[in-house]
Amino acid sequence: MRLGVIGVGHLATSLLKGLLRAGHAPEGIRLSPRGHGPELAAEHGFALAADNPALVADCDMVLLAVRPADAVDAVRGLPWRADHILVSACAGVTIARLAEGAGPAQIVRIMPITASELGASPTTVFPMRPELRPLLGALGTPIALESEDQFEAATVSAAIYGWAQALIRTGAEWGARNGLDPAVARQLMARTFVASGRMQGEQDAPMDEILASLCTPGGITEAGLRSLERAGMPEAWDEACDLVLARLRGTG
Repeated sequence: MRLGVIGVGHLATSLLKGLLRAGHAPEGIRLSPRGHGPELAAEHGFALAADNPALVADCDMVLLAVRPADAVDAVRGLPWRADHILVSACAGVTIARLAEGAGPAQIVRIMPITASELGASPTTVFPMRPELRPLLGALGTPIALESEDQFEAATVSAAIYGWAQALIRTGAEWGARNGLDPAVARQLMARTFVASGRMQGEQDAPMDEILASLCTPGGITEAGLRSLERAGMPEAWDEACDLVLARLRGTG
């Protein structure tokens, strides 16, 4: 299945690096001549389409990774066929809106993150199609959702990915201020977050039970959590998630 990419920006570049890392042949992937397309084609050997109509005509599956505000216009007027699969990574742009421009194409929504280039993206998808598994598996772990409404809620995790990186940076900077080598502090914080995620993701015990096992009464973990709770941490986190979801649904 020939893959084309429209919207060769920061996110698409990470996805393409992930595909290369997983062994996908670059010459089998066609890029739009806009954005980073020409330089990535020159550097890695991707095919470069003459224009977007030629790309769509020559491919079976097209990944759309433009800015959400530009998504519908980017696909309008292109030679879509009923056997095309349009895979949109444009946050907040519904299948119905994309269908306004992409007509007969079969439309799928995905939300990968830039960790795709490491093969570490938990990539949400709706609806899942078997043709997508080689693509999504190369990027990390596909997470299929049962409805577009669920997909929208799950897309908030893409924002949380950035918030987690901000917390890692905050912890690393605090460690450096308190005597740690900055490189050591960065690795310590990053690996701590990886370890936390693995414990919650790979253990069968309830999440509260795993956390409780760390919170010895009177201990440092409990004391720190109580301080964060007094500062409004859970409520502020929920508020931020609600804000993002409202933006994705076009209600905020």
